[in-house]
Amino acid sequence: MIARVHPLVTARAVDQGFDYTAGAGVERGALVEVELGSRTVRGIVTGVAEGDGEGLKPVLAVTGSVPGPLLELAEWIAASYASTLSRALGLVLPPPAGTRAPDPWVRLITMEGATRRQAEVLAHVGLAPLPLSDLVAAAGTTRDTVRRMAGRGLVALDPAPRAPVDDVRVALTGEQETAVAACVEALDAGGGDVLVHGVTGSGKTEVYLRVIDAALARGRGAIVLVPEIALTPQTAARFTARFGHTVAVLHSGISPARRGAEHARIAAGEARVVVGARSAVFAAVPDLGVIAVDEEHDASYKHEADPRYDARRVAAKRGRLERAVVIYGTATPRPESWAGIPRRVSLPSRVGGPLPAVGIVDLRADGGYPLTRPLIDALAAIDDRGGRAILLQNRRGAASAIHCRTCGRTWRCPRCDVSLVLHGRRLVCHHCGLAQPLPRACATCGSVDLAHIGAGTARVEDELRGLYPRLEVMRLDADVAARPGEPEATLRAFRRANAAVLVGTQLVAKGHDMPGVSVAAVLDADLALAIPDFRAEERTFGLLTQLAGRPGRPGDPRGRVLIQTWSPELRPVVLAARHAVGEFLEGELERRRDLGYPPFRRLVRVLATADEAAVAHDVAATIATAAAPALDGDILLGPAPLGRLRDRSRSHVLIKTAAAGRAAAVLRGLLRDLAADLRRAHATAVVDVDPQSFG
Repeated sequence: MIARVHPLVTARAVDQGFDYTAGAGVERGALVEVELGSRTVRGIVTGVAEGDGEGLKPVLAVTGSVPGPLLELAEWIAASYASTLSRALGLVLPPPAGTRAPDPWVRLITMEGATRRQAEVLAHVGLAPLPLSDLVAAAGTTRDTVRRMAGRGLVALDPAPRAPVDDVRVALTGEQETAVAACVEALDAGGGDVLVHGVTGSGKTEVYLRVIDAALARGRGAIVLVPEIALTPQTAARFTARFGHTVAVLHSGISPARRGAEHARIAAGEARVVVGARSAVFAAVPDLGVIAVDEEHDASYKHEADPRYDARRVAAKRGRLERAVVIYGTATPRPESWAGIPRRVSLPSRVGGPLPAVGIVDLRADGGYPLTRPLIDALAAIDDRGGRAILLQNRRGAASAIHCRTCGRTWRCPRCDVSLVLHGRRLVCHHCGLAQPLPRACATCGSVDLAHIGAGTARVEDELRGLYPRLEVMRLDADVAARPGEPEATLRAFRRANAAVLVGTQLVAKGHDMPGVSVAAVLDADLALAIPDFRAEERTFGLLTQLAGRPGRPGDPRGRVLIQTWSPELRPVVLAARHAVGEFLEGELERRRDLGYPPFRRLVRVLATADEAAVAHDVAATIATAAAPALDGDILLGPAPLGRLRDRSRSHVLIKTAAAGRAAAVLRGLLRDLAADLRRAHATAVVDVDPQSFG
């Protein structure tokens, strides 16, 4: 028997299969050990054939196997995203389960009688059970402390997550019943894609729950994807409440031991429902029947390291391989999904009441920035009567730049071609993390007349504390989210507060379930429109529409939304204020058709980096020139220079193509052929299929 073995090494030069002799039991998908040159390496069998294999080296050992659909998925990822099979398989191979006994799960019983410190620890448990090791790390406590809390009856320590007894199945609306029926019909017909377009608060999660219930009744499993780690505990709580210990949770924020234990439960069939962020799409769920992609519009589904896969496309491919139904749920579908998924169901009504009224505030006329008079009045009402407000400012820090009014100097990062951002008394680069003290005077002209340009979340937080000392003011941005236990702790504190304001970046507009919000405001709707990106209007519209659905959830007052903008006539602003999703998408598709942008053509980007700008340009130009003959009919743009990043010069080429697979195959071969030349030039080149950013 001859086995074609693909070595699991990252070097592109050996991204290919080699023949070895193997025993009769070796099959496609087997993980093996083989000799490659003078080394013993792991490999995967990608094919077998009859033959005596005379003169070939033997397979040394068989160490495991990869399920057929996951191997095929890895091969597709390597080909579609111009990566190596080794890197693609790294996505689907589960981590080792380890030998340590599994953690008990901590379940909240009561906070009554808890000390202040115990209450802080209990706040990390919330609605969803939490493994003991994760709670210890997030809350900065000890295992003995938690066990003493269990002895006092504050928490229970369960061997596995339990389903709360208060899970009540609400009656479905007629629209939800139609959506569930369409998804179950697709499941029974052998799979397919379904777009569930539902306004914020229309009950999309209940649709996922009912469809998964149907899949479990048919002996099939499910994966639920969320775009952010911050959303995972909230979503996991809903699914654990319905399905109990059969739910596994996967994301990069959990401990390696727990991640290995969860994968072991999944592979053994003990966990039939997996909830997690982007990488959970690779969970080895036996007989997978449903993949639900929640908030499918979110750019976080794109992986920004090799392989640069898009989890939404991966979900679609896996659905076809497993004959599973893939549900894409969102209030603001991407134009690609709107045009590319013919099977759509709509949830146009919000459960429990209408969508809130939206007011547009013209910043040119009001003059108050970042807090205008209508917003100040709305917050004053919360200060008087209680309630909660969410303020979106999609820029963190205190100011976006420091500028000398005398000579015009702007402080920039010496390693990256970007402005430094004010954080407290420091100037920080958001790309490389460089930090330096805030200058007292301009080093160029000596002037002390330094202006702080723009308003970030930190400045807004400070202004709110000064104006409303009685309100609880909280902030949620990347700086806060980097702390242990965040952002879950901030969101829990916000839900419990009687009178509070949550100010943050786009994190606050995600799919958090936050009842009692009476005011939501976008402080500067124009920020995202200033980015040179063809998706700028789509992202602005989506952000405004998502936040506009936060106030007035079921059982709450109707709520109020304010959009502050310097350009109140802009199409994304006007249509978001009317919740006119279909009208926006049809106009956006017409614009993209004329410009040759997705979904009418796909984009493939080649990014070259080097110590010197000339070398980066030459690498990008060489790749473009070599690829052009094989990309007949495609449009090649560039090479074009980009700003330095982390002391590296950059240049990129953009390809508009109707055959992204062909372009990826051509570029994958070129990078393999150029690997030695790139090493000698101290340069790198990466391929990004369907890029989400161009900076």
